[in-house]
Amino acid sequence: MARLLALRGHATCLWVRDPARAGTLARERENRKYLPGVELPASLVITSDLGQAAAHGEVFLFAVPSFAMRPIARRLAGVLEDRRPMALVSLAKGIERGTLATMSEVLAEELAGSPVFALSGPSHAEEVGRDEPTAVVLAGRDVDLGAKLQEALMTERFRVYLTDDLCGVEYGATVKNVIAVAAGMCDGLGYGDNVKGALVARGLAEMVRLAVHIGARKETLFGLSGLGDLVATCTSRHSRNRLVGERIGRGEGLGDILAGMDMVAEGVYAAQAVRALARARGVEMPITEAVYAILYEGAVPLAKVDELMGRPPKRERL
Repeated sequence: MARLLALRGHATCLWVRDPARAGTLARERENRKYLPGVELPASLVITSDLGQAAAHGEVFLFAVPSFAMRPIARRLAGVLEDRRPMALVSLAKGIERGTLATMSEVLAEELAGSPVFALSGPSHAEEVGRDEPTAVVLAGRDVDLGAKLQEALMTERFRVYLTDDLCGVEYGATVKNVIAVAAGMCDGLGYGDNVKGALVARGLAEMVRLAVHIGARKETLFGLSGLGDLVATCTSRHSRNRLVGERIGRGEGLGDILAGMDMVAEGVYAAQAVRALARARGVEMPITEAVYAILYEGAVPLAKVDELMGRPPKRERL
């Protein structure tokens, strides 16, 4: 996103947590570990100094794991002191464990006074970085400001839609990661297209039930941040959530998998938060329950598939 904004002509600064990595990126103009072959424009400022990064910023994009959102937002608040940016945009797809707060709620708590938005949809970094056609949705309650951000973010290859349904966009983005872990488990078990199609459809049903119960509009979940991202994440070779599930389906342990990963699979953490939220709200989410049981209670994937298939007959509904 920093590359996209810099190429769009905006004065852009990329804050990197690790000073050594910031120096390497600034020197090589390429993230060889995560985005090899993607050149970072010379106009993009790269620093590990948060004060420098925040000094003149008007819009802040938070491309961080969900568990890091609060500490980084709090750290930024300390740097900004009483200054409030024009807008805060979350790129994270998750719910905070413990509080069960969405990322926009976390930002609103830590940086009160600034309008908050979420940018979501089927948008793997590997493809955005190579300018492959991508469509996303920007969600926020200030639609006038949202329209300005929409225009600022759009390029010929990066299309941005706008909605005021922040709740629907954030819950869709979170639940799809849990379903993607389940999709990977099915891949690891050697299942084919039938089960993947059923999983996407019934996973969407769970997503809709939870989000609408909390206050989202149903149609949002059939859009880019819901169904669109669900399909992409359940099928993509880039999806870390699907890959974790696949390895579990093949018999590997979660601890061993996570210990060997450099990047975050949000679905592993979302399974805890989504299950807790669904139980607290009385929303039935059998796929989420199965994923949680496999990840955290030692349940066997094949046994959980049999359990899901053996549930009492029902009418199809969302």
